[in-house]
Amino acid sequence: MDHPPGYSATKDAQLKRLRRIEGQVRGLQRQVEADTYCIDVLTQVSAATKALESFALGLLEQHLSHCVAQALASGGAEADAKVKEASAAIARLVRS
Repeated sequence: MDHPPGYSATKDAQLKRLRRIEGQVRGLQRQVEADTYCIDVLTQVSAATKALESFALGLLEQHLSHCVAQALASGGAEADAKVKEASAAIARLVRS
């Protein structure tokens, strides 16, 4: 990779978000260990899922506005490759 990733400027904030999500997942483990009511666990699964989706969408936006935009400005095969790569990533997110 010849340039830093699109999230470089917000790396600390991204790591903080991921640590919060990690805490949510650890909380799920504790709930299961404590035999918490299924619906309460599912509510927390939903919250963790939404947090990961939000993180992914933010990362995608940064990738599009930084990495893909730079490739498009340069043009050529790299631009085509970045657009295809971003389209595949979007498709994976939509299917998940």
